[in-house]
Amino acid sequence: KTHSTTMTVLSPRTNSLVLLVSLFVQTTSAFSALAKTTATAARLTGDDSASSSLTGGIRRPLLSSRLEAVKFDKSTERWVTDDPDEEAGSSYGPIGSLYRAGPRPFLSRIFDADTYDQAVLKYMASEGCDRKEAQGNMDAFLDNPQDWGYQKIQEKEAGAFKKDYANANMDPKSVILSTVWAAGVVYFFGDLALKLTRGEIMADSFHRTMELLGVE
Repeated sequence: KTHSTTMTVLSPRTNSLVLLVSLFVQTTSAFSALAKTTATAARLTGDDSASSSLTGGIRRPLLSSRLEAVKFDKSTERWVTDDPDEEAGSSYGPIGSLYRAGPRPFLSRIFDADTYDQAVLKYMASEGCDRKEAQGNMDAFLDNPQDWGYQKIQEKEAGAFKKDYANANMDPKSVILSTVWAAGVVYFFGDLALKLTRGEIMADSFHRTMELLGVE
């Protein structure tokens, strides 16, 4: 059996039209893939500047708006913000600092709240982050400056994974363990203070000393 092959010969005009349609389809597919990749990267990094470049710059970059939210007032020589979402008290309180990084940042917020807040605002301005992230980093710094500084160097110079200080130790298990530990510490020192005020500890110590000396 003889198989015959039928070839369709298109005119030059038709070939040009097919080529243009093919190029259009490929270009559209490539742009769509780029848009999806950029949008995914923006969601993962929390940066809106990448996605705004694809929409003609209609959306303002998130970093720029955060940098403008905090400014240094030369007349008062203080860091200030006019954004209600970034003012003191808009993020977690001293108890949140206690859970995230321990007693040092907690005590700093209780006894030197203004200095703490100024440091947080300065960090927000320099890093372009929100208050919660700035507070998390400040808490980590106050708890252990050496470890925090080493982590930042690794992130910037070695490309290490960025540590989420804003949510550190806030998983349910850590919160429960911290609560139990704190309750135990409060009970111990509370009971100690109560006994000291009543003189029970001194009296008990005196009686034991007398027993050892054989006086009683």
